[in-house]
Amino acid sequence: MITLSLIFCALLSGTVYFFISPMILQGFCYLVIFAFWLLIVQFFRNPKRVTPKNPKHVIAPADGKVVVIEETEENEFFKDRRIQVSIFMSPLNVHVNRYPVSGGVEYVKYHPGLFLVAWHPKSSTDNERTTVVVKTPNGQQVLFRQIAGALARRIKYYCNTGDRAEQGNEMGFIKFGSRVDIFLPLGTTICTKLNDIVKGGETIIAEFNI
Repeated sequence: MITLSLIFCALLSGTVYFFISPMILQGFCYLVIFAFWLLIVQFFRNPKRVTPKNPKHVIAPADGKVVVIEETEENEFFKDRRIQVSIFMSPLNVHVNRYPVSGGVEYVKYHPGLFLVAWHPKSSTDNERTTVVVKTPNGQQVLFRQIAGALARRIKYYCNTGDRAEQGNEMGFIKFGSRVDIFLPLGTTICTKLNDIVKGGETIIAEFNI
């Protein structure tokens, strides 16, 4: 994507050079093109992260702000009460998604849907989304859900049922901002609070009481 954007910007710059004058207008166009390219580069960046791996910890699967911490009903897989932690990603955040725990991938399902704004109450159930469940070696099941938003209209996920999940490793990508929901067993200790800024693959957001 970065290479394609570079080619596009180069073609656009050539068009500006040959068809737009005066030079002050050309300079403005070049500035806009450069700003666009920088936006694409920062959006698709994938910085190296050092994950504090621990079977008792749940690591943030995405960069962003914690916008939900509540007990709720999870009706797709568990069909019971769980603790939900939601992380909102703005267009300026890193959009690589990572496994919050290590274990076996038990469930993967893609759902087509709407593109409501990510903070809408029904975005978790009505928007385009992908649900993944990982079972840890200690028997804890963690569900996390990539959710598309008004701008994020493409979700990529790299896992399949039966795969081995490694805490902190990449599992997917959401383009142009949205959110990730994590559903944890009741009794799990939450190590973050509302409006905290977390880093995917590094921030400890919860701890199992095992």
